[in-house]
Amino acid sequence: MRVGLYPGTFDPVTIGHTDIIRRAVNLVDKLVIGVAINNDKNPLFTLEERVALIETESRSIASNIIVHPFENLLIHCAKDVGANIIIRGLRAVSDFEYEFQMVGMNRSLDSSIETVFLMADAQHQAVASRLVKEIARLKGDISNFVSENVSKAINAKVHS
Repeated sequence: MRVGLYPGTFDPVTIGHTDIIRRAVNLVDKLVIGVAINNDKNPLFTLEERVALIETESRSIASNIIVHPFENLLIHCAKDVGANIIIRGLRAVSDFEYEFQMVGMNRSLDSSIETVFLMADAQHQAVASRLVKEIARLKGDISNFVSENVSKAINAKVHS
């Protein structure tokens, strides 16, 4: 069975993320979306809120998707969920440089887990969670970058 793990903080989940999820789910028998607990990134949403948003967004994509929060090493999370493939989305060359280092480290920790890169669709390459949050804080329109559900959640957080 091919089990893929698509990890990230998803703070918030964007249309770029859901594009990768839609494409990744066709490559595996089961897709686990790993929602990372990373307090160093100072998340806007709590872990529970990010998990709930991802669950809502992924529900309409496919039935073989599971959302799994994690705080340990990515490679340990992959083992915990039985993943043999880690799926990463790339937007730009700068993403590749970082991901290239991560693949090397992960392969040193467990060479049986393969990493697969999916390039972001051209129309989503500029979409970044960090920028979406900044646009929302400055009262800009984020409707081109996130779903209506996520947009409402972001605006409720930043304008309450």
